[in-house]
Amino acid sequence: MSTPQTITVLGATGRTGIWIAKEALAQGYKVQAIVRKPDAWRVRHENLTVIEGSPSDEQVLRKALAGSDAILSALNISRKTDFPWSALRSPEDLLSSTARKLVRVCQELKVKRLIVTTAWGVAETKKDIPGWFRFLIDNSNIGVPYRDHERQEEVIEKSGLDWTLVRPVGLTNGTGEQEVKVVLDSTSRPNLTISRRTVALFMLECLAEGRYVKQKPIISSN
Repeated sequence: MSTPQTITVLGATGRTGIWIAKEALAQGYKVQAIVRKPDAWRVRHENLTVIEGSPSDEQVLRKALAGSDAILSALNISRKTDFPWSALRSPEDLLSSTARKLVRVCQELKVKRLIVTTAWGVAETKKDIPGWFRFLIDNSNIGVPYRDHERQEEVIEKSGLDWTLVRPVGLTNGTGEQEVKVVLDSTSRPNLTISRRTVALFMLECLAEGRYVKQKPIISSN
């Protein structure tokens, strides 16, 4: 039996990141996850290594990436409650500042494969989202993570790594199987929702099959 591939998961305690960790473990990967409060995290597995700390700490990143073959990130700017307009708990530049540190550590440790979730509505795709949602991005704090996702993408695109920037549409908490619709340009439109579990499975498929390297697939349920 071959040795499982080792991956580092960023944002592992989030609602998408926890699916990445669980599904990766179920598929036989060894997982190294950065967790702020390990005692409160309920995921347990013999192939799971939990690194206590913040992904914005370069020393913690270095420890988490040691021996890793790839990084899968669902890191996002968090809010004080689940209400979409709630005050931010994370710094407004969490994603881009972490990306700069992550790229440095990846280059130092020679970890090439990086798969990151951003969002449909970032950068050139903003023109394609519904007008009411563009208005909210421009006129409320809903726009803060979108703008930092854009800065994060710019950092990663210039990194020289084998990156994939996954841009999911609206996220749901469904757990059933979903067929994925992939959109790579503005000639077609995605549907409006996809489950977090499906996003996680798509990212793991990108890793396993070497798909969408240096591309920015928009994904929705089909």
